[in-house]
Parts: sequence; structure tokens; C-alpha cells
Amino acid sequence: MSLAEIFGSNLRHHRKAKHLTQDQLAEMVELSSGMISKIERGIAAPSFATVEKLSEVLEVPEVAFFGVGLVLTSDNARTRQLSKIQTQLSRMNEDQLARASKLLAALIG
Repeated sequence: MSLAEIFGSNLRHHRKAKHLTQDQLAEMVELSSGMISKIERGIAAPSFATVEKLSEVLEVPEVAFFGVGLVLTSDNARTRQLSKIQTQLSRMNEDQLARASKLLAALIG
């Protein structure tokens, strides 16, 4: 399976988990429903900006579309918080991540 197909499959999964149609998602991220369909089938690849919009609208970290990291679909406060933390950690450089790790270790000690 190609990366485009994995991305598309994960996008479809997260869209359906939010009970959205392709038309509804397309409107929310300002794409055509045809483009959403192509992305879900692995025929087209989204831009980085589109990946960010999809992540925001579907409330999952960007990495969830690529089959990497935490894949969270439950709709509760803990899961949403973990998802936000995962996204923030994924955007850190190595030094920031090392500091965050130390702070977390001190916090839960």
C-alpha cells in the first residue's frame, strides 16, 4: 500500500468517525468533494496546508493520517487533550523535546 493510499484510508476513517460526508468535509476544508474523494482513494495527495486543515477539522494530529503515532478517535476530554499534546510534541525540535521530556518526568516524578 502506498503512502497516498494509507493517508486516504486514514482520512476516510477519521471522517466517518466524525459522521461527516465527503461533501461536508470538503466544505469545511474549502476543497471540492471530488478532491476529497481522490485523496481518500489515494489518487491525489493533499498540500501541507490541506493536511493541517484536515487535522484541525477532524481533531486528530497530522501524523494520524500517515499511520504513525497515536491514532485517536474517541470523543472524550482526555483523548482530545492527549491528541493536542501529541500534535504539540510532534512540532518540537530535538532540544525542545528533550526539555519537555525532563519537565514531564519532573511533573510525574
